[in-house]
Amino acid sequence: MVLNTLSLINYKNFESQSYTFDNKINCFVGSNGVGKTNVLDAIYHLSFGKSYFNPVATQNIKHNEDFFVIDGLFERNERSEKIIVSLKRGQKKIIKRNGKAYEKFSDHIGFLPLVIISPADRNLIIEGSDTRRKFIDSVISQSDKMYLNNLISYNKVLSQRNALLKYFALNNTFNAQTLEVYNEQLQRYGADIFKIREAFLNAFIPIFKSRYNAISNNNETVNLSYKSDLFENDLNTLLNKNINKDKALQYTSVGIHKDDLNFEIENYPIKKFGSQGQQKSFLVALKLAQFDFIKQESGVAPILLLDDIFDKLDEQRVAQIISLVDNEDFGQLFISDTHAERTENVIKQIHQSYKIFKL
Repeated sequence: MVLNTLSLINYKNFESQSYTFDNKINCFVGSNGVGKTNVLDAIYHLSFGKSYFNPVATQNIKHNEDFFVIDGLFERNERSEKIIVSLKRGQKKIIKRNGKAYEKFSDHIGFLPLVIISPADRNLIIEGSDTRRKFIDSVISQSDKMYLNNLISYNKVLSQRNALLKYFALNNTFNAQTLEVYNEQLQRYGADIFKIREAFLNAFIPIFKSRYNAISNNNETVNLSYKSDLFENDLNTLLNKNINKDKALQYTSVGIHKDDLNFEIENYPIKKFGSQGQQKSFLVALKLAQFDFIKQESGVAPILLLDDIFDKLDEQRVAQIISLVDNEDFGQLFISDTHAERTENVIKQIHQSYKIFKL
């Protein structure tokens, strides 16, 4: 799968801009603040229907404008696919494929598989469990529609149960039968989500470790482990056991929405004991493993976005990463960097065609 052309109107700092891309490697170079990352984010937007960096949709519209349009022409399985994402202030975002608007954005997820590696990924290490769950969900959802639908349903029921707990507290009342209706639905969706996450991580962790070993030259031992309330008991039992706690807190304190991933280096939390270079290598390995898993499941090589890939990595680790992507397993790459000469020197080591865009 490749992105052939990209057009931007009023997206972030762009008024109107168009690009025609190389099938293999495309590099955006220039000083900070010129829009390199914004181009990569626009490509991400075409795949996921949202920005990777800014969840507030209207903030992606250029200042003093009323709308944005991102238009991409892809080639997938020898067919042309035109994807347009547009947003007008005060209206709902629209995603169109070949002129037809999607009724549900979730139907688009996974159609254009994509992986991004960015300095913003450090949030996976430093922020709360919610960020790491979103990572798991985004990987699985690109190849499993049933999982995505179950997740949407689970979160909807969870929101309703939390609203009911707040209602009980405000009105000094309680109805166990009404709550049980939500418990049963959470159990149904949650059990399936837990099983799929567990199976996914059993397959994913060996791929991740192999990628990290290749980047670090086997210098360090890393581990990734899955943490979930459902290892302890089934969700319905846990919900009933924690009902007094939930009533006091006015929200649901147990369930798959509390799942987490432990990131470790040499059996210690990487957040506290990993250097910046080790943390970056860990995250790059995580994302390359994501690439491998999605390709394995979908049969399509995802587009790979490398945003400021050289940040906080020594030359040896960069060389290792570049050598990893110098094979036919990888499809189209988009790279951003502040140093044009450094970028060109590195990509010349890859025996593939390339284009450099100076912004």
